[in-house]
Amino acid sequence: MNKLQNFSLGVGLRTQHYTYLLNNPAEVDFFEIISENYIDNFGFGRMVIEHLRKDSPFVMHGVSMSIGSTDPINKVYLKKLLELAEFIQPEWISDHLCWTGVAHVNTHDLLPLPLNEASLSHVTNRILEVQDILKRPLVIENPSTYLEFDSSDIPESIFLAELVERTNCRLLVDVNNVYVSSHNHSFDPIEYIQNLPCHAIQQVHLAGPTSFRHLLVDTHDQPVPQKVWELYKLVHQATGGVATLLEWDANIPEYPELIKELYIAKDVIKDNIPNTSIYDAISNYTVNPAVNQHIDANYVFKA
Repeated sequence: MNKLQNFSLGVGLRTQHYTYLLNNPAEVDFFEIISENYIDNFGFGRMVIEHLRKDSPFVMHGVSMSIGSTDPINKVYLKKLLELAEFIQPEWISDHLCWTGVAHVNTHDLLPLPLNEASLSHVTNRILEVQDILKRPLVIENPSTYLEFDSSDIPESIFLAELVERTNCRLLVDVNNVYVSSHNHSFDPIEYIQNLPCHAIQQVHLAGPTSFRHLLVDTHDQPVPQKVWELYKLVHQATGGVATLLEWDANIPEYPELIKELYIAKDVIKDNIPNTSIYDAISNYTVNPAVNQHIDANYVFKA
């Protein structure tokens, strides 16, 4: 398929927008679904997808593959994922560099893993197994993280680059996650982007975080801030443009407002970057990341 090789703009399909989308033009190049929301779900949502799929391609984004877990690959889950893909006919299937459970218990959280040669070998073998079952390259997203492991000795961007080299997987670069993690762990987000193999970047995610003073949290409920837009422009320059998706999962605006935020990407690639601040949950006001750069290492947790 790969209808979305070049610069294109999309949004995540959310139930709040079903009625609007059944009665109005989509105004996007593609939609992304959260796979788990439609697995074993044969109700109204699938009818909406059938309606939208007439004019718009779809991609599938998962949160339960648990590619970093020590549990065996969940073959039942992958079977259901393939059945959904048969219905959706997605351009690609993505999930996160994380683990979501152990001992067959799903925590419904995207948990970080130690980044070292042992975990790299482990995740490599699991990606190869999944790709063999799905019969397509897996697209892996960088997570937002709030702790690091003392046993980690490979930077996450290098870890992802090595996964591409060993498995021929693709990357979903969430530039908000890059910024959130760089703030929380005091690394250079620009260097992170530069370390990634740009030829393997299949998709970009945009979103807005929330500041809790010394910690940024990937809340997906705010406008995209200036620093995230700057990283997005850097990725766009490196790739020449790829599928770009705006995530918004709480305090979801009306669909026209969502599209207005998405379309800012068209201005950003022309170097018109908005001076949007980050929402500060503690003081209930916004802070400008271009001014407030201080990170206190005492508040960066390690495990």
